[in-house]
Amino acid sequence: MAKGKLIVLTGPSGVGKGTLLRSLMRRHPELYLSISVTTRQPRAGELHGRDYYFVSRPEFERMAANQQLLEWAEFAGNCYGTPRLAVEKQIQRGRWVVLEIELEGARQIFEGFSDALGIFILPPSMRELEQRLRQRASESEEAILRRLERARAEVDAADEFDVQVVNDSLERALDQIEAALFVAPEPEIVAV
Repeated sequence: MAKGKLIVLTGPSGVGKGTLLRSLMRRHPELYLSISVTTRQPRAGELHGRDYYFVSRPEFERMAANQQLLEWAEFAGNCYGTPRLAVEKQIQRGRWVVLEIELEGARQIFEGFSDALGIFILPPSMRELEQRLRQRASESEEAILRRLERARAEVDAADEFDVQVVNDSLERALDQIEAALFVAPEPEIVAV
């Protein structure tokens, strides 16, 4: 049986992780996308069990206390986490599991899964990231400023990841992610 693998995809809010991930999953349905649990309210068009598992804060806290989450973090007043059982089952079955999570959660995953592949998505610039966040038109000015402040700290941590991809072109960024996942590195030639 093939060995399962954990792939961690992260980057600042608004960088396009979700769009890249949806495209990657369409091209590679053999990948298993872990669905996170969150205490935040659904955005327009989001569905329970497809985009997130939307739960109350007490339910989330119970899951965390009972070790039912591989990682969890609080961001912008809401909690997000990765359900343990589903991920472990898929890895045992030899599947490659993709987690789209925040930096804090990624760091927790790397502590427990040292062989996880970390992919960090970068914006072309902070100015472009700000424009993307404002175009969403889903948050207050205060929330946007908090996300931008956090994004600066997250971008500073990009070197903690195996692969960094600048999302300045969806196709180019997707090609770079695919290369990191599916193209074996050239063997190093050593002179004897």
